[in-house]
Amino acid sequence: MALVLLTAFIAVPVIEIALFIEIGGWIGLWPTIGVVIMTAFAGTTLLRLQGLAVLQRVQESVARNEIPVEEVFTGLCLLVAGVLLLTPGFFTDALGFLMFVPSFREIARMGVWRWLAQRGHVSMSGGPGPSGAHPGYPGAGPDGPVIEGDYEEVDPRSPDRDRIGRDEDGKS
Repeated sequence: MALVLLTAFIAVPVIEIALFIEIGGWIGLWPTIGVVIMTAFAGTTLLRLQGLAVLQRVQESVARNEIPVEEVFTGLCLLVAGVLLLTPGFFTDALGFLMFVPSFREIARMGVWRWLAQRGHVSMSGGPGPSGAHPGYPGAGPDGPVIEGDYEEVDPRSPDRDRIGRDEDGKS
């Protein structure tokens, strides 16, 4: 992994410099700078629009009591896209704009899941079981998750005790 990061930190700036030289030679200095600035503005606009849509989908998922895994991954992709688009350069802009394409994000999501399944400890289930508990959840029984704890029954009709167990005089 360290070798991949080192290669990326060396290769990306070299690619960007080469593209600046080539494109600057074709269209000139000021148009090149203008294109870089325009892609940053276009990227921020796309990020705002798609980010708000993802936020709305997250809220809808949470309202349905679902974990918004896909939406969180999409949000992370949009965050990476925003960083890439704000980084000056044509190569990073191309990668950033790719992150806005839903089909590319789907391919990236499948690749990330495959990588996590091979290297990490990831378990997935088909969703909530009949009791509402996920089948792979530790402690899940036939009637749902088992939660151990101590309790004390309190008579709600008793006027001399409040909720934390003290009487009206402040004595326990």
